Amino acid sequence: MPVRVALALITTCLLAACAPFSGQHADGWSTSISTPSMHVAGDAGINAWGATTAIPTTLVVHSDDDISAHGRYPLDTGDKLRIFVYGQPNLSRIYTVDQQGSISVPLIGTVRARGVTTTGLERTIRSRLGAQFVKDPQVTVDISQNRPFFILGEVRAAGQYAYVSGLTVQSAVAVAGGYSERANERRIQITRKTDEFIEKMDVPGDYMVQPGDTIYVYERWF
Repeated sequence: MPVRVALALITTCLLAACAPFSGQHADGWSTSISTPSMHVAGDAGINAWGATTAIPTTLVVHSDDDISAHGRYPLDTGDKLRIFVYGQPNLSRIYTVDQQGSISVPLIGTVRARGVTTTGLERTIRSRLGAQFVKDPQVTVDISQNRPFFILGEVRAAGQYAYVSGLTVQSAVAVAGGYSERANERRIQITRKTDEFIEKMDVPGDYMVQPGDTIYVYERWF
């Protein structure tokens, strides 16, 4: 076989191997195989065969100090905020997020805090003050005290309690006086509000509690 013909055949085979293959099964289903690739966007990706796959979302739980330091903690009713405006002592004080999810700041009035991070609240206050009242305002917002958590069900003293950093479900039960005699210690549910959604999760005893969580301890039936 001439050398040129052999080289042409080899090149054709290589190009065919790299190109996407598509065809149709006898049962009518079409098949498409692309070259291996990997892409992650949000909660989905492309596996090695080009098929879309779901990527499980991992819940990363932070302590209140870690969350507030990185601006990831969404504020809500009951959070107490330390707001400091440089050179403005009348504006610098402790504010509590009210039932409507807002705070009232002198000069600029009501400011929505619910669902906003401390960083986002800083930007809003800075923008509104700078628009009319204070030239180049320097604003910092820190969490003075997190909103409380709630514990219900089969505990000895159900109710509302102050949140502390590093609180686990077992610690929360201890704060509430411990399990009742009829408690199912293996079935505990946390209800958590995130933005406009409510999430319910069955959790183990070492699960980290977040501010605003409602813990429910189920009853044991035998």
